[in-house]
Formats: sequence, structure tokens, C-alpha cells
Amino acid sequence: MQKNGCTGKILRVDLERNTTQVEALSPDVVRLFPGGKALAAYLLLQEMPAGVDPLGPANRLVIANGLLTGAPVSTATRFTVAARSPLTGGYGESEAGGFWGPELRLAGYDAIMITGRAERPVYLSIRDGEAELRDAAALWGQDPEYVQEAIRRELGDKHTRILQIGLGGENQVRFAAITNELRHFNGRNGLGAVMGSKNLKAIAVRGHGRYLDLANDPQTLAEIGRKLARQVKEHPISWDLQDKGTPGVTGGMNAGGMLPTFNFRQGAFDGIDQIKWEAYESQILTARRSCYACAVRCKREVTVEDGPYSVQPTYGGPEYEAVAGFGSNCGVDDLRAIAKANELCNLYTLDTISTSATIAFAMECFEHGLLTLEQTQGLDLRFGNADAMLEAIHLIAQRRGIGQLLAEGSRRAADVIGGEAPLFAIHVKGQELSMHDPRGKVGVGIGFAVSEIGADHLVSYHDTLLSNPGSVSFQSAAFLGITQALPPRDLSAQKVQHFWVLENWSSFHKTSGFCYFGPAPRSYIQSDDVVAAINAATGYGWDIRDMLAIGERATNLARVFNVREGFSASDDTLPERLFTPSAAGALAGVAIPRAAFAEAMQQLYRLKGWNPVSTLPSRERLRELQIEWAADLVDEPVQ
Repeated sequence: MQKNGCTGKILRVDLERNTTQVEALSPDVVRLFPGGKALAAYLLLQEMPAGVDPLGPANRLVIANGLLTGAPVSTATRFTVAARSPLTGGYGESEAGGFWGPELRLAGYDAIMITGRAERPVYLSIRDGEAELRDAAALWGQDPEYVQEAIRRELGDKHTRILQIGLGGENQVRFAAITNELRHFNGRNGLGAVMGSKNLKAIAVRGHGRYLDLANDPQTLAEIGRKLARQVKEHPISWDLQDKGTPGVTGGMNAGGMLPTFNFRQGAFDGIDQIKWEAYESQILTARRSCYACAVRCKREVTVEDGPYSVQPTYGGPEYEAVAGFGSNCGVDDLRAIAKANELCNLYTLDTISTSATIAFAMECFEHGLLTLEQTQGLDLRFGNADAMLEAIHLIAQRRGIGQLLAEGSRRAADVIGGEAPLFAIHVKGQELSMHDPRGKVGVGIGFAVSEIGADHLVSYHDTLLSNPGSVSFQSAAFLGITQALPPRDLSAQKVQHFWVLENWSSFHKTSGFCYFGPAPRSYIQSDDVVAAINAATGYGWDIRDMLAIGERATNLARVFNVREGFSASDDTLPERLFTPSAAGALAGVAIPRAAFAEAMQQLYRLKGWNPVSTLPSRERLRELQIEWAADLVDEPVQ
């Protein structure tokens, strides 16, 4: 039997019946849906009926490794968690790196499918293919550090990798995250709440296998891995990520007028000098960390030893999204308070993006008198109030006071508050925007709008990356057919074409297991090495076109899921605020042109082969992608 880089096995876990079962995937399924996003979307669409309660036992929770996850290749660490999202009501998905995904592969599985709800809290233990459900009543309500150490003690192995939820997931906060190793997160879409709704506290994994034993050409794959590890410092982006991590972009975002400030009202922050990279490095940085077998080492670790905002290195350090979200977007210029906010979110397992954006929304409501001191139980939720921001995080995780409302996310909270509040809820499909102002890079706005999971910054590649014809990123994008540099605010037909290709490439990353910080044009792994690594693992002989088709196939499955749940073109839009001018910064007075944006979306649907009203992919396109069966799951509307 040909080795293809996968184990070919899924572990099925029925929490209601307290059973586990191993299932073999057919070779045809593995080839069409080789991991990550593609496999997760396939399993959900095949097995879960429409209309299930996202927080009910009928929701499925799928965890799927990327194709290369666990390979000795830099940045090949990612795995996907998917379910129906309690935040958006649509297809929910989030990727994470770290060490847990590789460990699952070494333990013998490509994916886990979890159904039902346990009668009482449990955790799942997997060791070299053997799986069992164990009592977790004593772990419920405990913080992640305690849970990780307690499970390792109980299992007698300090190298066991733990995927788990904190209080946010237990209390089913609609934007609760899932963490592994305390500092790597499946952050978006509230999948931690799904895990909490199932009374599943953690999944502990230990494996002693070798990925190279699964590969078609292990010697070539190992050689590629060694080559890539040496090349990190030769590329300006991968080297910059190793040096600064994502917080390094904060100053540049501000200079470009794209740093979300005061709930996306403006793109520049007067307190930028207190929160940009230079301050981060000098005030709170204590170490640079990595994911499994990754030479980029983009993770930051921070410590604050004294003062009211002490922070321990246990939970890592804030990424750019947390710096901007709890900093400029909430009007807070105290980097120590921002680091504390990040630590609290990681402790409680809350998505830093949705948490900070929901608090910024509440601050604007407070500013306009839509929330009063009486309603907030005395919490002075004005912009810039760091202590109130931190207290709001506690209240959200604990679902106390105003936190009970904010734990529902900004869209639902706005519907309850009423008045102008819906205008202050900066979301798409119910998921809050990542900290990138698309008034300055409109391709990101297209990605926010069209994404099945709601607003997310990893749907495609950012316009600024490919706007300079002299940049290494632009020059390395030729393999995708991108040969014309376009301004970040360009909304031409060519920009839409670029977006579509880059969306498919990004979707393939989520299937392959590669991190966004690995392959070109974003970073240093050139296309030839991507192709060589994939084929050394699988023996399939794929080229770039095959890989783009895999990415497109995954996106179309997620879109069919959403159409089946009632989503349409009316949901593929942006918050009204972005169609109004930015109030300050380099883009002051600039807005996204509404008519041009609407035309760009229609052009994108034409490229994709989607119905312009329902957004259902055409039967012809699904047939081309070898998933025509998905067309039978949704009735085509009469035109």
C-alpha cells in the first residue's frame, strides 16, 4: 500500500455512549480531502444535518490535522477544529499550531470526530492509538496550567500534549477558544464553547510514531526540512518574524492609517509610541518561542514583574491582534495592561480578537449613553480605562453582570441594547473583525465579507504584501500567475482575480498543515519546495494547480454548509462603519467605496461559479472540483 503522509485513520468519540471507535478513511477520500480544513468541512457536511443547535449535543466537533502536520518541515504544525459556530451560526473553523497536532499524528490519527454530550465532565486520553474517556469532574473550573499538570501526573507522562478549554469554554462564551500547551490557540468562532457544551474538558495525546514512516519518500522530505531550517535567516520576512513576531507590524499599521483605533473609527493612535514593537521589546519581552519543528520562532513570551498588571510567562505573550485590540482599539496605551489582558484571555481561553472588539463595542455604547453605569454595575467602560477593560474580561469569562451580555458577542449584545448599538458592532456574520482596517487594504475587506466563518484576516493574502513590484513577496508570487503589482486600495477586476487565487492558496495552507508564515508569497518557503515537500510525503505528483483546486474544494464545501444554514449574498458584506471615512491617520477621510465593493463581490461570485444571490456554488463548478454530491444537499433557488 502506498504511503501518503497520512495514517488514514479517524478516531470517533461518542460522549453520550462513552465509546470510542477507529475508522479507516478510503484512499479516495484522503486524496480529495487530505487534511485540515478540507477534511473537516467534508466530514461536517457529510454527517451533520442542517439546523442543529451549535451548543447542543447534535453538533459535531471535528479536529483534523493538516497533511504535513508532524513532518520535520518548518511551519508544518497546524490543525483545524471545526463545528457549527455558536458565534455565527454558520460553518465554524479555527486553526492552531503548537505541538498538539503533531503529537496526534504520531499517536496514529489524522482526525477526531466528537459527537454527543457527556453526562459529566470528561477528558479524552489518546496514547499510541489507544483511546479512553476519563473523569474530569475535579478538573472542571480549574485553570489551564493546573489542568495540564494534573493530567500529566495522572497519566504518568510529562510529555503528554494537552488540548483544553478554560472557564470561557465551560461557561459557553460564544467566542471561547481552545488552547494547547497554554499558549497556542484555536481562537476564532467560539469552538471552545462547543467543547464546553459537550462537557469535554481536554484531549490528552501522546505518540511515539514518526512522520517519516508515513511518507512516500522520507529521505527527500527530511532533506527539504533541513534545507528550509537553514533558509529562515535568508528571507527578510521570516527573519523579521523571528526577530519581532507579529507585534513588529504595529508601528507600520499605524503609519499606514490601518491600525484600528477607538472601535475602527480611525486608523491611527496617539499612544502608538507606548505600544509599538520598540516598547514591547524593551518593556515586556523575555523570550522567543516556537512551534513543533519550526525555525521561524515567531512566538513571543513576556513578563511583567511589578505593579498592578503583573504577568507571568506561562501563557506566552500578546500577538499583534491583542496589542491592537486591547491597545488602540480600546484606547489603552499601557503595554503592561495589554499584556495582562492577553494573559487573562489565555487563562480563560477567550479569543483575544472577539474579546477586545466586543469590549471596544461596549465602550462606544457607553460613550453614547446606550450603556449606563447602572447597567454596567458601576464599571466605567470609557475608552482608555485599562482597569475597566480588564474587569470586563473577568465578567465575560464568568458571565457575571454586564459580562453575561457581552459573552454573547457584539452582534447579539447590540440587538439587546438597541438604538444605534448595531452600528457600533463591527462584525461580519456575527464574528468581530480582526485588527486590520480594510479601508487601507480592500482585498482584506473582500476576505472579511466572503469568509464563511465571518471576518478573519487569514482568508487570503493582504494587499500590502503584493503592492510593491520590487518586493521579494511580489516577485515570489509569479507561480500563482500574479505578475502585476496593484495598490492596496485598488478594487479593479485584476485585484479580484488576485484575491480569488490567493484565497485558494491560503485555503490550501489550512489543508496542508503549513502555517501562514511558511510558504511564499507571504514568507520564505518557495513554491518548488512546497510542491516537493507535499509530493515527497504523498507520492501523488501534484502541481500548483492541484493544490489550488484542493483549497478551492475546501472553500466550496464550507460555502455549501453556510447556504444550507440559510446564509446568502446579503451576509457577505462589511460593517457600515467601513463605508464611512476614517476619522484620523494617513487614511483620514478615506472610506471603502460602496458601489465598487459591491461590484467586486459580484465579480468574485462569477469567478467562483456561485449564484449571485444565494451564493450556492453551481453544480458545474462542484463537478469540476469532484464534489458534485454537495449540490444535492441544498435546493437551488428559482431565479
